Formats: sequence, structure tokens, C-alpha cells
Amino acid sequence: MESAVYTHLTQRLCSHQWRDFLNALAEELTHDLTPKNLRSMMRRTGERFAQQHALGGSGTVGDLQKAMNLIWRGQDWGWVDISEANDHLMLAHYCAPLQAAFGAGHQAWTIGFLEGAYESWMRELGADAQLHVSQVGEPDPMGTVMFRFGK
Repeated sequence: MESAVYTHLTQRLCSHQWRDFLNALAEELTHDLTPKNLRSMMRRTGERFAQQHALGGSGTVGDLQKAMNLIWRGQDWGWVDISEANDHLMLAHYCAPLQAAFGAGHQAWTIGFLEGAYESWMRELGADAQLHVSQVGEPDPMGTVMFRFGK
């Protein structure tokens, strides 16, 4: 039953009018581009998104999380929790509509959108070019994606 509820809620994350179109687009893109090229394209798309949705100043990790969540929630893109480690930040993104929009088989490259957005926002705040955002493992069964920001 839990799986059925999750599937129902996941499908609600993408408007019905766009779901079939975006899934067909994803299928077409995978015929012409490699997964590496697709992930790069989605990263650049995420960077462009972040540039269009500037964070403004953020003095603390809590401020950063709050600023990001204002943007994500305003777009119905879920939310992020940020935690500090010794030499990096961990970002957990919940309820992104990527699977609902593009289909479950395309998460390997669509998640690049989130990587690009997060890295661009970090650069906006003055992060060193040696620091990068990278996905850590596969999304969990509920679709939560973990990212590491550091060297």
C-alpha cells in the first residue's frame, strides 16, 4: 500500500498536461545523446535556472537552506535540507518532480539539473571553483537525492 501511495503522490508532482510530453521528449533525447551529454545538458539547465532565481545574501547554512527552499517550494520542486560536515556540506533534496516529469528511467541524467542549480548558487555566494556539487549514491526509494558540496 505504501508503494501505491508513493506512486500516486509522485505522479502528482508533475502537471498532467506536461507529463506525457516531457516523457516523450526524454525518450527522444536519449536516442540522440549519451547519458553523459544529457547529464551535462541538465547541469547547464540547472545553472541557468539558478541564475534566473538568485538567492541573494546568505550568512549561515540555515539562511542558505531557507533561501533555496523559498525558490524550490515556490516552484513545487520539493525542498532541501543542508547539513555541515568537517570538510563539506551535504544536501538532501526531497520530492523533486524529475521522475514524475521525465519518467523513472531517466533519473540518472535528469538529476544533473539539481547539481547544476546547487553548484551555481554556491558560486553566486562566492564558493571557490575547486568545490563542486556531486550526487552521492542513487536516490532512495522515496526519491530523496543526496549531494555533496566540497573538494
